[in-house]
Formats: sequence, C-alpha cells, structure tokens
Amino acid sequence: MAPDLAPPSTTLVLDAPLPLDSGQALERVEIAYETYGTLKPDGSNAILIFHALTGDQYVASKHPRTGKPGWWARMVGPGKPIDTERFHIVCANVIGGCLGSTGPASPDKTGRPQGMGFPVITVRDMVRAQVALLDALGIGKLYAVVGGSMGGMLALSLAANFPERAARVLAIATTARHSAQNIAFHEVGRQAIMADPNWQSGEYYGTGKAPDSGLAVARMAAHITYLSEAGLTEKFGRRLQDREAKSFGFDADFQVESYLRYQGLSFVDRFDANSYLYITRAMDYFDLAEEHGGRLADAFRGTPARFCLVSFDTDWLYPTSESRSVVHALNAVAAPVSFVELSAPYGHDSFLLDVPALDRVIKGFLE
Repeated sequence: MAPDLAPPSTTLVLDAPLPLDSGQALERVEIAYETYGTLKPDGSNAILIFHALTGDQYVASKHPRTGKPGWWARMVGPGKPIDTERFHIVCANVIGGCLGSTGPASPDKTGRPQGMGFPVITVRDMVRAQVALLDALGIGKLYAVVGGSMGGMLALSLAANFPERAARVLAIATTARHSAQNIAFHEVGRQAIMADPNWQSGEYYGTGKAPDSGLAVARMAAHITYLSEAGLTEKFGRRLQDREAKSFGFDADFQVESYLRYQGLSFVDRFDANSYLYITRAMDYFDLAEEHGGRLADAFRGTPARFCLVSFDTDWLYPTSESRSVVHALNAVAAPVSFVELSAPYGHDSFLLDVPALDRVIKGFLE
C-alpha cells in the first residue's frame, strides 16, 4: 500500500460568491483539497492536478471511505514522475462533488441539502472555483496543470480561460468536447438514477433511502466505456463465475457480470447520486470551441503555455482523433505542443494503470 502522504483534506471557503456560466452564483463555496510537497517561497513549483469524473482530491493519500491508496499514487510521490520532493502538488475536489467541496448535498440557507436545487454547473465553473482556490493559497502561475479524462478537460479549460495561470498543460486521454456517444452513455446513467424510486426527485438525503441501484447501474454502464474490448476479453472472456454450468437464470453467470456488479455496488459506498448527475451534465455541456466563438483554435490563441497531449490506442471513449483535434488547434495558433499516442491494452483507464511509457512522458514533460 502506498504511504499516506497527507493529513485529511483541508477545506477552504471562498470569500466571494462564485459566478457560474448559467448566470447564477454560488455563495460560501467550500473547496476541499490536498497538498503534497513544499511550495517554494516564489511559488514557482506548484502543480495543479485535476481529477476525473469519479475521482477526488485524494490523488496520493489514502481514501477516507475506501481505505485504498490515492487514485494516482503510482504517479505522485517522492521520486515518482510527479515528484513531491521537487513540486508542490495541489489537488481539489471539484464543485458539484461529494468529498468536501460544495455540491448538491451541501446545505442551502435553511440548512437543508440543496439536492436538485443546486445550480447546473460547467467545467469552466469547476475551473473558476479552483483558480479562486489558487488565489487564496497565494499561487499565481502554476508550473504545470495536469489532468486525465475529465481532468484533462479542466486542464484545457484552464489554459483557454486563464492562460496566464499555467506554464505547462498536460492533458491525457481527453477531449475538447463530448461526442454524441459520450452524451448518450451519460444519459443512460442519469436515467438509471432518476428511474430509481429511491431517488425521490433528488430529495433522498436524510430519508434512509438513496438511489443506490440506479447509481450502481450508471457506474456499470460507464465502467464499460473505461475498458477496451480486448482487455475485457483477455481478463474475463466468456468464463463462468463460481460455477461449472450456466444457471439458465439471471444471476451473474459470467465473470464479467460479477465484475461489473462489484464495480457498481462498491461505487455507491463512496459517491453521491446527485453529484453524478451534475458532474456528468457538466461534462456533456463541455465544448471548448463553442465557448470561444465556434473555432477551437481561438480557445488557445495567444497562449504562452507549452502543451502535451497523450492518448491511448485502445481508448474508444476519448479516441486519439479527439486529442489530434486539440493538437491541430494548437498548431493553428503556433502554440508549442507535443503529442504521443501510447499503446496500452487497458482502454480509457490506461492513464490510471501501470503504463511505464506514460510515466516517462509525464516525467519528461515536467523536466
């Protein structure tokens, strides 16, 4: 097990309302975050890491609910590609989340959980909140901003909307906008949650009944997109689970069924269903070109940052063509960018797993 690198999360309350793309504003926004390493007096060694959809601020420290190592403990730590002996790492839970930052479970002015009264947020709103966090921490320009999957969207959004805040941008297995297929998968998950009678129109807090079944199905559907067909076939094939013959029923006959059920059930222990609705909606709304007049290159015009884009050849959720479109946009405005497609058998989740080539790319880019 990876060493526990940090104390329990610190929570910061923003001293001003946070404006949202919807035109609303969030008041008294709380942001939970973890830090690792020491910030230089001039603040020149700070790296902000954005987490993925179901991630959190526990990037390299033990998760308080699952007891498992941080979601990128293999990448962040002393002597690792993102070296905490050299860099000061900040990782915060996004707004809309459920691990300490303001989200749908947070109380409204009456003290009741906001539920579906929580405003719809965007990826840019999430970034805006974390830039406010950086301001409060006294961090001006980041040495780098790093993110994979949804975290990569946030990294690109920060580069486009706050170009003066990061000298390097590392975006892994990500996209500049969600495809129709991505939106479709998310909608399946959202409908599974809202069809669960325990969802109660989002007002399930304190009732003793939560839409666990719906959230588990949402997780199962999404998890399929995180893997590759070849990886699934190699890991499970059509092998049966704890039996010699088919049951001719609807129990989990196949190993892959048992695996997905485990993924779904374990997810409900650490995630909030309403947060899943809000965060997936934010991802579906994400369209960096649309935010900048319809031309993706204009999102990066004048950027002073160096970029690195990484994709994986088995990722069908955010395929290499998605990263190439970002690279072409950066090329169009003469921004310095490097790009690599890595070969790995794990599908989209490759950025979280043991892919030594990714370690080398990240370490090299941060040199």
